[in-house]
Amino acid sequence: MRLGTMSNAINAGTVGEVIDEAHRAADMGCATFWSPQIFGQDALTTLAVVGREVPGIELGTAVVPTYPRHPMMLAQQALTVQAAIGGTSQSRLCLGIGLSHQIVVEMMWGLSFEKPVRHLREYLSVLMPLLEGQPVKYEGEEFRVQGAITVAGSVRPSVVVAALGPQMLRVAGTLADGTSTWCVGPRTLADLTIPTLRQAAADAGRAEPRVVCALPVCVTDDVDASRKLASQVFAVYDTLPSYKTMMDREGVDGPAGLAICGTEDEVRDQVRELQSIGVTDFNAGIYSSDREEVARTVAVLQEWAA
Repeated sequence: MRLGTMSNAINAGTVGEVIDEAHRAADMGCATFWSPQIFGQDALTTLAVVGREVPGIELGTAVVPTYPRHPMMLAQQALTVQAAIGGTSQSRLCLGIGLSHQIVVEMMWGLSFEKPVRHLREYLSVLMPLLEGQPVKYEGEEFRVQGAITVAGSVRPSVVVAALGPQMLRVAGTLADGTSTWCVGPRTLADLTIPTLRQAAADAGRAEPRVVCALPVCVTDDVDASRKLASQVFAVYDTLPSYKTMMDREGVDGPAGLAICGTEDEVRDQVRELQSIGVTDFNAGIYSSDREEVARTVAVLQEWAA
């Protein structure tokens, strides 16, 4: 299982601060560095800069919403980022995409969220061939696309989908390279996410899918205080129906119940459990502001990366 960390600065900090975070991830020995796409910096644009400054480490988006970006435009941008960061012979970019949420799509962007599974299926049907450098002629309900994209010095990025429910997981397994999860615990990963994804990939004749799991992490001696902090930091996710469904399925009361926290040995055991159930990439969200806890968390993650 490969280890990565998630940027915090991309939501409220500067590009320079994101670069510093990526340097720290590389210095820790992390294989990956992930950038959310919320309401701060544009993830792909920032990663194009980060990749020029921090060589070697894979860079991923977690995740770019599909609704505001036409799949042809996203393919063009992703291939350009891949070329800019040196992904000429093998991919340095993992393009994580997702639907976002109904309240965002309808209330903020003024778009229809009526058929999300159909939207994803059609989106990937256009996006994936374009990333492969193939021309597309597609006639669907939402997308009617004819065209091709050529970006010199680029290869296809890995594509993972923020898929939660069974239908979305089957689309991701059939058409993409895997999934990128948040607010999904080990029980749900083992019972729903991973077997559904693997079966869909196998049925489609695709390679073993990538399972990227992102969860909050904190090494601490005060688990109760740490979980209380997690409930405050990640409170918004308890209000979003798709994440709430996953947490209810896991049997936890909000994001705090998903946090990987405890002593060094307890955190090691919880991370080891993710590996044992088939998670291929663990994306650690370090959320404590206590310097000692951050240092202890980094030390455990660095040990794992090594």
